[in-house]
Amino acid sequence: MPTFTVDTGAVEYPVVAERGALQRLGEFLPPRRGVLFVVTEDSVWRLHGASVERALEGRRWRRLLFPGGEENKRLAQVEAMAGQMVEAGGDRSSLVLAFGGGIVNDVGGFLAAVFMRGVPVIQIPTTLLAQVDAGVGGKTGVNLAAGKNLVGAFHQPLAVITDPDVLATLPEREYRAGLFEVIKHGIIRSEPLFRLMQQRREAVLAREPGAVEEMVAESVRIKCEVVSLDEKEGGLRRILNFGHTVGHALEAETGYSRYLHGEAVGLGMLAALRLSELAGRISSGLCAEMSAAVRAYGPLPPAQGLAAGGVMARLRRDKKAIQGAVHWVLATGIGSTEVSADIRDEWVREAVASVLEQSW
Repeated sequence: MPTFTVDTGAVEYPVVAERGALQRLGEFLPPRRGVLFVVTEDSVWRLHGASVERALEGRRWRRLLFPGGEENKRLAQVEAMAGQMVEAGGDRSSLVLAFGGGIVNDVGGFLAAVFMRGVPVIQIPTTLLAQVDAGVGGKTGVNLAAGKNLVGAFHQPLAVITDPDVLATLPEREYRAGLFEVIKHGIIRSEPLFRLMQQRREAVLAREPGAVEEMVAESVRIKCEVVSLDEKEGGLRRILNFGHTVGHALEAETGYSRYLHGEAVGLGMLAALRLSELAGRISSGLCAEMSAAVRAYGPLPPAQGLAAGGVMARLRRDKKAIQGAVHWVLATGIGSTEVSADIRDEWVREAVASVLEQSW
């Protein structure tokens, strides 16, 4: 598997994507840092912590345990960990290792962004979703009760260390949740990746090494390419939010307790595809084909019991809204999208309702 590079012009860093990379973590750590802090979850540490311990042998370091879950992705947890860093002698020479899934990468990156007004971070994603999306690109943040990731910062890492070997221990539900982000990358920018997910479902679900390596590498390539061209979401990078607008609203509306992030994105993509059809960007046949590819990786927790009005209210508070207007990422074909704010409310309501009415 290749190593990719994010190069924004202002910052450049490697995204290592290869089997066994975690065992070689020490090779990627910068020399002569102060106290190192590993932000991780207990379950991840029990499975893979020994590799990190070997890499940190001879260095001053401390583990910061994050309790996990979207409901704990809050400022209070960041404050608690920052306090532990101060107690352990952390300063501006410290380094954070965000070692876990997408939530840990978001929280660990945000902690690094704000501690002492910013210390370096290395992202070590251990879930499929984090490897193909959350771990790359420098977007960090925590949730508010009003919505997802409403407090955050762009903070690019020193490096991203992606090891597909760790996916073997990932629970089935977590693995499937990450697959929706892979499908998203295919829909927005890579027809070959979409066809892989559409035509090799059995190999993907069986975690066959060839299929896993191909989908991870292509997803990482796309993410690195888009971030390099648009670091802070001023234009092109917004396409990465395909399915996330409704997905985030569903997460918030259910108190972050019903869906894993990737599952909410899967439902959000179905809504975005229906909206793309209603807005005349894709045909009904193409909408059906792409929607079928998304559904093939279900089942997903049902959305029944949610009111369209509540979800619509969440959409209006989306952090990507500009002067009250939601900018929608619409599919225009397999591998192509556009961003539009000129979308009728009745189309949005119909697209949201179509998801809320589905059963799995």
